[in-house]
Amino acid sequence: MKGLFFFFTFTILISFVFGDEHNHIYNSGEEVVAWMNTVGPLNNRQETYPYYQLPFCPGPSSVKHHHETLGEALQGMDLINSGIPIHYLQPITDAVICKKTLDTKDIDVLRYAIDNDYWYTMFIDNLPVSGIVGANAEEEEDQQQSQRDPHFKPLYVYTHKEFTIGYNGNNIIYIELKHANPIELRHNQPSLELSFTYSVEWIKSEILFDDRFDRLLETEFFEHKVHWLSIFSSFMMVLFLTGIVSVILLRTVKRDFTRYDREEGLSDFDRDLGDEYGWKQVHGDVFRQPPRLMVMSALMGTGSQLVLLSGVVILYTILGDLYAERATILTATIFLYALTSFVAGYSSARYYARYGGKDWIKTVIMTASLWPGAVSFIGGFINALAIYYSSSRAVSFYTLLSIVALWLFLCFPLTLLGSIVGRNWKNQLDFPCRVNPIPRPIPEKVWYAEPLMIAAMGGILPFGSIFIEMYFIFTSFWTYKIYYVYGFMLLVFIILLIVSACVSIVSTYFLLNSEDHRWHWVSFMTCASASGYIYLYSIYYYVVKTKMTGMFQTSFYFGYTALLALGMFCMLGFIGHTAASQFVRKIYQNVKID
Repeated sequence: MKGLFFFFTFTILISFVFGDEHNHIYNSGEEVVAWMNTVGPLNNRQETYPYYQLPFCPGPSSVKHHHETLGEALQGMDLINSGIPIHYLQPITDAVICKKTLDTKDIDVLRYAIDNDYWYTMFIDNLPVSGIVGANAEEEEDQQQSQRDPHFKPLYVYTHKEFTIGYNGNNIIYIELKHANPIELRHNQPSLELSFTYSVEWIKSEILFDDRFDRLLETEFFEHKVHWLSIFSSFMMVLFLTGIVSVILLRTVKRDFTRYDREEGLSDFDRDLGDEYGWKQVHGDVFRQPPRLMVMSALMGTGSQLVLLSGVVILYTILGDLYAERATILTATIFLYALTSFVAGYSSARYYARYGGKDWIKTVIMTASLWPGAVSFIGGFINALAIYYSSSRAVSFYTLLSIVALWLFLCFPLTLLGSIVGRNWKNQLDFPCRVNPIPRPIPEKVWYAEPLMIAAMGGILPFGSIFIEMYFIFTSFWTYKIYYVYGFMLLVFIILLIVSACVSIVSTYFLLNSEDHRWHWVSFMTCASASGYIYLYSIYYYVVKTKMTGMFQTSFYFGYTALLALGMFCMLGFIGHTAASQFVRKIYQNVKID
């Protein structure tokens, strides 16, 4: 029964992730379907609308929707058969797709789209193809153009599509699209009859089918020297920080142990009370239950799940080249998130049990709902805007129901199972020091040694190790470049985790050495504060690097960037607190306590 369950789950995952409409093999004369996707402003990548929301017409073939995967539905893909008759290895010259008579409203809609640089995407044999709706008149007289009424600006719609398709044997290798035959659209024109035509040219290519996606990758951008330099600088930062941690562990802490052992050998009269200082003095409070234990447990559980999920998805993408398939990364991420919910429940329950927590039901619910709740809140707001704007980004009720069912019947049960295992497996209190019944007073410190300042300054180094990579990721996601250097991402991810662990250990040592036992949240926030710098960088990127406009695109940008920042908050906080916990346990179990 157990094996059957895993087989069923694996089958569903494979069908969602790897399912496709055909096997990419064509015989001569076989139909090649051209799927129209979405159309939208050039500078607002996420503001997309169904292609046939503009007054275009399909070809003679029967129009049908593509069966969407979960990832395609969430990304707003709206694949519709264009009806353009394309047959393998059969050239076509100036054939008619369809004819349509536009009224005044249709003409105004097309003029608006052309004036706002609308472009569209389509897929042929799973290869993305993009084109523009129309063009402005050539601005030979700039001054006259600026003085002209925008309603009377000459705008032209392209009515001819020229496909150049490269092939190798029975496989399509590449597709190029050019536009021709522009027809002027005049303001207040009562009607206009348009004839949409197309041509297809087949060219033999020597490129292998397995390498066909390489034409779409911008190697000069992603493999630039700056990218390599950023990796090298991050690696040097790791060496520097690990050196500091080594000094603390091997020299400073060892010197502290020597001093404490020497003081233990002195009599009460010989001991200089003024020399009693440092982290040993808070041994009776350092393992005290942290405030807001339930919240901390939920954050630790969510962070552990997201760290594991990120590593698995990056490795999975490297091994499987998932970026070459439509929305496959998103689909795989959703199901892998569901399957790793066990880790969140286990980590949260282990942490909660370690500090003697009692309210288990609320902890399980908070752990299972923390990340999905944030995604639902932000995604729900953006989806409401998408519905208002009639955007293809609007998620259907059926898709929302599928997501809710996935959480209800897979995520939550696995989180609950993980919590049960974590609660009952090695959950006894095993701290090396007893906890005093009365907390020790915290001495006054200089301003830069306060927990708030330590947490704020601690996030600078983790952010500094990734901010160059953030530029490449942002440029890929918010513009039109395909991110494919997941080997770089894996290396930067590992560097980020190491830097976060080192920063947390150093910060925790200095905090405890100032006889401040409030290290739990400080160690978490020291690394988690890097998420704040990431969000500040996103504001800079939006203002300086993009030309986004409009309520919908702006909300989409800042909403989903906030989700990214929240995910980094949980992940880095978990890494920082875990590293600090191991460090604190290690030093206190090796010191003699009265």
